[in-house]
Order: sequence, then C-alpha cells, then structure tokens
Amino acid sequence: MRKLGIVGGTGPESTVDYYQSIISKYQEKAGNKEDLPELLINSINMYKIFTLLENGQTKELADYLTESVKTLEKAGADFVVLTANTSHIVFEQVQQQVSVPMISIVEETYKRTEELGLEKIGLLGTKFTMENDFFQKPFLAGDKTIIVPASNEQQFFHEKIVSELEKGIVDEKTKKAFLGLVAKMIERDGIEGLILGCTELPLIFKPEDLAIPQLNTTEIHVKKIIEVMFDEE
Repeated sequence: MRKLGIVGGTGPESTVDYYQSIISKYQEKAGNKEDLPELLINSINMYKIFTLLENGQTKELADYLTESVKTLEKAGADFVVLTANTSHIVFEQVQQQVSVPMISIVEETYKRTEELGLEKIGLLGTKFTMENDFFQKPFLAGDKTIIVPASNEQQFFHEKIVSELEKGIVDEKTKKAFLGLVAKMIERDGIEGLILGCTELPLIFKPEDLAIPQLNTTEIHVKKIIEVMFDEE
C-alpha cells in the first residue's frame, strides 16, 4: 500500500473533508470498515499563502510549499497532494524541486471534463484561481473554453470564500447570491458545467442546486488518490 502525504491547512475545512473522504473511499475499496490507511498530514498556514500571493511572491510561495512537501517525503510519503486549488498556481515549480510524485487537482479535473464531454466550463474559486491561467492551461491545450465570472463578481466570490467558507461558515444569503451569479453565467456565457475550483465550495454548492454538472475538485482528487494508494507498481 502506497503511503499518502497531504499538505493541509489550506484551508482547515477542506483538509478535514479530504481526510474523511479518503478514509471513507479507502474502506469502501478495501471492503473492510475496520481497515484504515496510513497517511501523513503536514498542516501549513493558509493565510501566509494568501499574503504571498497578494504580494506577488510566487517564488517564496513555491519555496514554502516545496519545504512542506519535502517534510512529508522525509517522513516516508510515497506520493503527495496539495489540498487546495489555489496552491496549484506553483504546482509545477514545486514538483520540479522534489523527488516524490505529486497528483495535480487541475489535471484530474481536466480529465473529468473529458469524460463528461464538456467543452465550455465555468470556473469558480479564489480570485487567485480565477485571475491566473494555471487552471486554464490544460483546458486551452485541449481546445476547451474556461469561463470565469466578471471582475466584480470574482471579488465577491473571493471575499465570501475567505471570510465565510474558509472558516466553515455557510450563509444561506451567500448561497442564494452564488447561485444567482452562476445562473447568469449559464444564461450569459452558455457554460455546460461548473468547476468548484475551491475545495470549500462544496460546503455551499450541492448537486441538486444546478441543472448542469458540478465538478467537485476535492471529490475528483480523492478518487485519484485512492487509485494511487492501491497501486502497487
């Protein structure tokens, strides 16, 4: 069994979700509710990441995440994941500086859109995820279109993610506003699916809320994690 290393704390709510989902999916695949995976969690400071990004310090961010991955590698992790979409801004730089394999949430989400046959997809997340092109690269390479909200809408999503969802707060008024803005994207931009590009967004978006497919990036990531954990090659 391959041992997983998790860079968590980015934010704490999604780290808990990852842990619980991995346990559940692992036991389901193992067919044994009394079996548990051995894994490692290195919880780092989400707010430090936001500060580095606000200041445009992507090299420092890459170094910070690289250090956290190397800690897990030294502790015996066979592969590592970053439990946040925003952290993937520097995923390639981090992977180049470590020896342990890493699974990209972006690449796995792209593969899922391929499986669903989606061509025009909406993307929600922190402003760092929506403003930068790291999430869009594989989609553009695959002749798919990624649609993000308008600039003022992006700021609204970001503020609510940071001030509410990252702290585990689910406000019904916020949910109603989010769904209203997504409805605009469906009508205005013709999106065929929606990427929940922040691992806290499933706290507020539920499958029954929209008529179009929702791509829960945590769920997609965890599915691949379980596959790799059971891969003995």
